Amino acid sequence: MFFDGYGYQGTSSFEQTFRCYSASFIEKPEIENGDKIIVPPSVLDRLAFLRIDYPMMFKLRNGANSERVSHCGVLEFIADEGTIYMPYWMMQNMLLQEGDTVRLKYVSLPRGTFVKLQPQTKDFFDISNPKAM
Repeated sequence: MFFDGYGYQGTSSFEQTFRCYSASFIEKPEIENGDKIIVPPSVLDRLAFLRIDYPMMFKLRNGANSERVSHCGVLEFIADEGTIYMPYWMMQNMLLQEGDTVRLKYVSLPRGTFVKLQPQTKDFFDISNPKAM
């Protein structure tokens, strides 16, 4: 059943199916430049009862193509019930069209311990103090 019980599975997990739309549907162009989505208030209500780690992180899975997966955070809890809004670049990456279904699951990702950055051009070496950047 679609939106079955709002995806509440037990007391220690959250997983729910939503219809996804790009940020242009709610006139929030600022989310196009990030990796955060807008979800309904019911998601916050449900997560308030769970023991979760912060920041809240979610795994997104394309409803029709389960191999297409991404991770994101939440910007706001103001979407209509059954709907999420996400950056258009994220929808393209997941092969989603406006109104397609996406599975949202709360996940606790391990903290990063190491980052290796590689300059894209030799111009980086001309910077007198790269740590100041």
